[in-house]
Amino acid sequence: MLENHESLDLQRVSLLSRLGSGSACRSVFPDMAVWGKHQDWAGSSDEYAICISEHLHEVFKSFHDDILIVSDKEKSVSSTAGHGLMESNPYATTRYAQANEHMTRLKPILATGDVEAFGELAEREALTLHALMMSSDPSFLLIQPASVVVIQKLREYRQETGLPLYFTLDAGPNIHLLYPDSVAEKASSFITNELMPLVENGRLLPDQVGKGAVIVS
Repeated sequence: MLENHESLDLQRVSLLSRLGSGSACRSVFPDMAVWGKHQDWAGSSDEYAICISEHLHEVFKSFHDDILIVSDKEKSVSSTAGHGLMESNPYATTRYAQANEHMTRLKPILATGDVEAFGELAEREALTLHALMMSSDPSFLLIQPASVVVIQKLREYRQETGLPLYFTLDAGPNIHLLYPDSVAEKASSFITNELMPLVENGRLLPDQVGKGAVIVS
């Protein structure tokens, strides 16, 4: 396995990956990537993602993203169908403007290592996205009761302890737990003892910012 990216054109890999999956096109780069054309991110495109390592504070290069599996059942509405419903959603235009504003705000947050602002923005993004899905026609509700219980428990814990543990949601009921490596031990204990018992199977996929795609032989 190559330990560097010298023989791999990651921009082209991202472009090809985008044909099958937006998530995949962002996942080929080390550290963090931006997908979607935006005026504040030079070189950004709707066709492929770009690496933004040079804009990252060190705290975000070892950030954790543990996925708490609330349900592994197939979603009732696919991502593609969900995107289609946004075209007729009366709140879509406002949502797109909000996302654009968030991308502007995100750049200095990532550069300065402002974990609190990052977490607040991530949570707002997640809840707004699901609110949009709930207000589509037909509407659909992908979060489950356990998702809400976990979010409430997490917020109570954060308020009591000040620990920078935040959440986001995938396009479904599962919770992504976001926190810096400096609090990994305390966060892991809380997640294992307090959050995992709240979901049906208690499954957790620990993850962390990675080094991107490499060629394997």
